[in-house]
Amino acid sequence: MLALVPTLVDIALLVVLRQRLGWILVVADVTAIAVASAVSYALHRAVTFRSDPYVRWVEVPAAFVGVALMAAGVDVLVLRVLYAGTEFSSTTALVEAKVVALVAAGVVRLAGYRWVLLGELTRARRVRWARPPAPGECRLSVVVPAYDEADRIGDTVRRLREGLSPATGEGDLEIVVVDDGSSDGTGDAALAAGASQVVVQPRNHGKGAAVRAGVMAARGRTVAFTDADLAYGPDQVQRVLDAVEDGWDMAIGDRRHPETRTIVAPSPLRAWGSRAINWLGYAVLLGSYRDTQSGLKAFRSDVARFVFERTRVEGFAFDIEVLHLVERHQLSLIEVPVEVTNSSRSTVSALRDASRLVVDLLRIRHRSASGAYEADDDLPPVAADAVPAPAGADARPPTPGPGQVPD
Repeated sequence: MLALVPTLVDIALLVVLRQRLGWILVVADVTAIAVASAVSYALHRAVTFRSDPYVRWVEVPAAFVGVALMAAGVDVLVLRVLYAGTEFSSTTALVEAKVVALVAAGVVRLAGYRWVLLGELTRARRVRWARPPAPGECRLSVVVPAYDEADRIGDTVRRLREGLSPATGEGDLEIVVVDDGSSDGTGDAALAAGASQVVVQPRNHGKGAAVRAGVMAARGRTVAFTDADLAYGPDQVQRVLDAVEDGWDMAIGDRRHPETRTIVAPSPLRAWGSRAINWLGYAVLLGSYRDTQSGLKAFRSDVARFVFERTRVEGFAFDIEVLHLVERHQLSLIEVPVEVTNSSRSTVSALRDASRLVVDLLRIRHRSASGAYEADDDLPPVAADAVPAPAGADARPPTPGPGQVPD
């Protein structure tokens, strides 16, 4: 909606200068574009917020001017080349031509701003903010969403406890199984196998809702979630735990990391589906992620609550909603290599879940545009010095996010 005002200014001024005052077309067009760009910049600075990643480019004047100049060049070129020799004797013809030019310039502007934001967000997520110790009653909580998994949830719980207890200490490990409306006794099987707690959803809501319920019930200083099929073994959970304890707000097990080992490959349908979701995610996300749908993610406990208190998606698009919140609030993130053993068993329905995914992505964009993801409260205060990014990463601190103090 905000972009409509400078667009109307651009068209109206061009009509006045060209049709009423008789200015040369190129001069009139360049003048109209310059005035409209100034209006656009002023409006964005006046009514938008620094925490919104979709308008963060207004904080980089050089980028704004550079992209505006490229878009202006395309605008003028379209009018001059496609409409060469046209006198535009009628205002309607001029407006129609200008709309075509604006569409072409808009594509350039969108691509340019996304390129700028990609760099900004990449730098932002590579800064490990020096936060105080994460709150919690134990070292690690592992959340396992489960739906009709009675035949294998017991083995999953036992493997997690046997694999992680030596490193965390028995009293410092919590396994939270979320029974997402199962009808086969999944919750009872999890308790019998040694789950620390079972959160029961009265009916099946979806993986996003199950993970959210588990995170909100977790008591660990680091909160991780993984799938009931345990495609990522306990040693892989240890990897994301180590990354979070090394100072990152969030760690993702990245199946497409160059150092990742795939022990059992996924089915072709599942592999293509994951890539399609990744691609569709760019309708919402600005950063570049190799694997948005990884089933292994970990967070500081305060960051996990901050993020999941704001999530609303109940289905598979919840991963993208989580990453959007990470971008919006400039939280740090690292993608780590893993070993993956994919299961042939899945509860995913291609047609049903694909249509639900698209609807959920549209809802995320709507909530984002309406300010529904803005923070009412901040994360815990951050120390005055930020932890340097790892070797090879751009260590320039970004604009501070919620509760963050730059160095």
